[in-house]
Amino acid sequence: MNRRIVILLLTVVMPGVATAGISLYYLFPEWAVLDSSYRNYAKIAKLKTTTINELSIAQAAENRHRINCFAEGVGVLLGGIMAGIGIHGICLQNPRN
Repeated sequence: MNRRIVILLLTVVMPGVATAGISLYYLFPEWAVLDSSYRNYAKIAKLKTTTINELSIAQAAENRHRINCFAEGVGVLLGGIMAGIGIHGICLQNPRN
């Protein structure tokens, strides 16, 4: 195997796949918590006896999980882009060198 291909695999493709995998691993539990938080917020919003303070706290909790899901999703995308750039670089290597 060409030395340049090994270097691309070790420095670009493997870290990109690892980044996407780790971000995806943490995205799924956070997504479940976001769904639970959204249901809690919707339940509190429908109650007649809810104060604005309780509603604000529930909304802040939902927004916190929504931002965490967004950040993990960005990590998945960036890891995939990084791996894709490395694979593209491997595909462009001249096989004769």
